[in-house]
Amino acid sequence: MSEDAGRLPKEPVDRITKPLTRFLRIEAAAGGALLLCTALTLLLSNSPWSTPFLAIWDTQAGLHLGDIEFSRSLKHWINDGLMTLFFFVAALELKREMVLGELRNPRMAALSIAAALGGMIVPAALFLLVVGDGDSVHGWGAVTATDTAFVIGCLAILGTRVPHSLRLFLLSLAIFDDIGAILVIAIGYGSALDPAALGLAGLGVGVVAGIARAGVRNLTAYFALGGAIWLALDISGVHPTLAGVLLGLMTPARSWVSDHRLRSILGRVTAYPPGEHWSGDTADRHDLRRAGVATREALSPIERLEILLHPWIAFLIMPLFALANAGLPLLAEGINAPLTLAILLAFVFGKPVGVVTFSVVAVTLRLAILPAELSWGLLAAGSLLTGIGFTMALFIAELAFDPFLIAAAKLGILAASIVSAGCGLLALTWLTSAARRQTQQTELADKRP
Repeated sequence: MSEDAGRLPKEPVDRITKPLTRFLRIEAAAGGALLLCTALTLLLSNSPWSTPFLAIWDTQAGLHLGDIEFSRSLKHWINDGLMTLFFFVAALELKREMVLGELRNPRMAALSIAAALGGMIVPAALFLLVVGDGDSVHGWGAVTATDTAFVIGCLAILGTRVPHSLRLFLLSLAIFDDIGAILVIAIGYGSALDPAALGLAGLGVGVVAGIARAGVRNLTAYFALGGAIWLALDISGVHPTLAGVLLGLMTPARSWVSDHRLRSILGRVTAYPPGEHWSGDTADRHDLRRAGVATREALSPIERLEILLHPWIAFLIMPLFALANAGLPLLAEGINAPLTLAILLAFVFGKPVGVVTFSVVAVTLRLAILPAELSWGLLAAGSLLTGIGFTMALFIAELAFDPFLIAAAKLGILAASIVSAGCGLLALTWLTSAARRQTQQTELADKRP
C-alpha cells in the first residue's frame, strides 16, 4: 500500500486553508514573543540600566565613503529597514487572500475594507476633537493603526470558541489597516519630495513588473531591485517602507508549475532504476534538475516568500521593534496628560465605533455582506480588539510627535492596548460561552434569507 493511500485525499480548498492556518499560528506565537519583549523593555527602561539600554538604540550605524555618508540610528534601521519586510509580508498575505482566499468575493472584501476605513477615520476624528489645537495635532495618524500580531494572539487565547469567520475578518481588517497606515505615513509624515528619486523608484517598480512578465523567477534579482526601490524612496522623501507594500502586492499568487505537470516530471525521475546515475551531462541529471525546479515552482511565489520570511518577521524583527521602541520611563516628568487621554479614547472608543458603524453602513447599502456564521454581536466584540494599536501606533508615533511628546504618546498607546485587549477578551468570552451559543444560533438563523 502506498504512503498516500493512508492519508485523506487532498481538496482544492486545502491550498487556501493550510497557508492561512499556518499564518494565523505564527501570528499567535508572535503575539506572545512581542508581549514578552514589550514587558522586558518596560522593565529595563524603568530600571537602573535604563540609560545605557535606551542609548543602545541611538547608536549610529551605516556607510562612510569619503564625503558620502549614509547612516542612521539602530532604531531607525529597524523602523525604516526591517519593518519594510513586515509590510512586505502583510501585503503578501493580503494579495493571497484577495486572489485565492475568501476575499476573492468583492463584497466580502468590502466588509473588511469598510471596517478598516471606519477604524481609521473615526479614531482620528475623535483624537483631533479631544486635542484641539496645539503641538499634538500632527499625531492623528498614530491612532489609526491596529496590531495584527496582538489581535491574532488574543484570538488564540480563546481557541476554537472563536469562529473562523471572525478570525478572517479581523486578520483582513488588520492587514488593510497596515496598508492604510503606510499611506498615512507616505501622505502625512513624509519630507519634501525629490521628483528625480521618486521617478527612479517608479522606474524600479516598472522594471520589476517587466521582468516578472518576462518570466524571471530568480528571487535574488527581485530582492536586489527591491533594495534599489527602497533606497530611491528613502531619498525621495516618501517613507521607504512603502516599497514593501508595493512589491508585496505585485508578487504573483499562482504557481508556475501545475500539480499535473509536477507529477509528470517527478514520474520521469522515479521511473529510473536505482543506482548512481545522476552525475555527468546525462539525461538523468537533467531530469533530476528539472524535478528540483518543478518542486520549487509548484508553490506560488507568495507562499514561498511567506514560508521563508514570516518566521523571521514574527520572532526576530517584531521583537527587535518592541525592544527599540517600547521603552517608556513610567515615572518620567512632563507627561502630556491630554495627549495620553486623547490617544486612549481614540483607540478604546473610536476604533470599535468606527469599525462597527462603517460595517453596518456597508452591509445596509449592499456594498458588503456579513458572513453567514458571523453575528453582529461577535463582530462588535471583536472590534474592541482593534484598539490594540501597539506596534504600528508606536511606529507612526515616532514619526509624528516631537521628542518631548513621545513619552505621553507611548503611555496612551500602551494603556489603550491593555484596555482594548482586556475588554475584547471579556466580551468574546461572554459571547462565546455555552449560555450564549443558542442565542447566537437564533440570530444567525434569522439573518439567513
